[in-house]
Amino acid sequence: MVFDPNSPDFKRDPYPTYVDLRRDAPIFRDAQTGFWFVSRHADVSALLRDRRLGRSIEHVLSREALGLPPKNPRYASFTKLSENSMFDKEPPDHTRLRGLVHKAFTPRRIESLRDQIQTITNALLDAAVPRGEIDVLEDFAVPLPVTVIAELLGVPEVDRHRLRPWSHDIVAMYELNHTPEQADRAIQAAEEFSDYLRHLVRERKHNPQDDLISALATVEEAGEMLTEDELISTCVLLLNAGHEATVNVFGNGLLALFQNPDQLRLLLEHRTELIKPAVEELLRYDTPLQLFRRWVLEDLEFGGFHFKQGEEIALLFGSANRDPEAFSDPERLDITRAENPHVTFSLGIHFCLGAPLARMELQIALGTLLQRLPTMRLDYQPEFRDSYVIRGLKDLVIRF
Repeated sequence: MVFDPNSPDFKRDPYPTYVDLRRDAPIFRDAQTGFWFVSRHADVSALLRDRRLGRSIEHVLSREALGLPPKNPRYASFTKLSENSMFDKEPPDHTRLRGLVHKAFTPRRIESLRDQIQTITNALLDAAVPRGEIDVLEDFAVPLPVTVIAELLGVPEVDRHRLRPWSHDIVAMYELNHTPEQADRAIQAAEEFSDYLRHLVRERKHNPQDDLISALATVEEAGEMLTEDELISTCVLLLNAGHEATVNVFGNGLLALFQNPDQLRLLLEHRTELIKPAVEELLRYDTPLQLFRRWVLEDLEFGGFHFKQGEEIALLFGSANRDPEAFSDPERLDITRAENPHVTFSLGIHFCLGAPLARMELQIALGTLLQRLPTMRLDYQPEFRDSYVIRGLKDLVIRF
């Protein structure tokens, strides 16, 4: 069988290939990348929780032992963000960081954003209604989570236009084969974003406000506090994870509804009672983060295969979320689906910190869009961006 994640056809629609993988090669090692690819839901779920795998490995093996070259000083700004982020940390560092952030990024703080999210949603739609059409991505799904995260962090309104380009350039580095040009842009974005946040963090330490940056700057547990670099990396992580996934769930999900008009009609007719299961189904059906990588921290046997320390495993979230062993009729969009154990937000200690906020944003935004634009229609076939790991559309223009 052929597995080429760089193929344009695969990027456009990876799901038929996933069917073949789950049936014929649910676990296999790819000669080109050296990664182990895992496609079944049960295996992905188990490995996400397995502490013999980790997001980082240099606390176990040196770069020399891994056969990697010394760190390139040109990447220093990008590397510093990764090295100080809980996203790429393992216990005990991850435990300390997550515990501190949880004390500031509380359910109460998230819930306090509900009215703001509704206000922002209404304002964005108010601007679009007179035109009779809207690019759901650029005019709605992009500015909404960026504005919410900016409000949450306390980024001044005059600077918020800089956040999306920075984030977009940084996350491009997580593709399997990013280009040198993408690397250059990511390095510059990491440097500019870090410098900006460093100035803002220092200002808030001296003049605290009612925002998350101020809370993170002062949070303490058992005498531990976030370092300045850890605080900056946490803010970047919240922005990147908090808006990239939300934007693409919204775009991919709305396209799926247009492609399944019976489900769109059902949601329009029963919006209030179905909005929550509908959002969960959209999170499952066309997953915004298709692949999540882990290092093998120690030799282990799994599923009849031997994973060696220092190898990398690519967990295929998009495939796991369409596994018939975990979901009935998984290729069908079903907004009434009761059992929906999707892995879109990951599992285990790296479960997405911002999942409650993402769910609230999606429920409010999609519910309001359906309420205000019930006659919306799609008159063309949108195209997906030329990327695989982060799956999203180029645009999504609807008319009403």
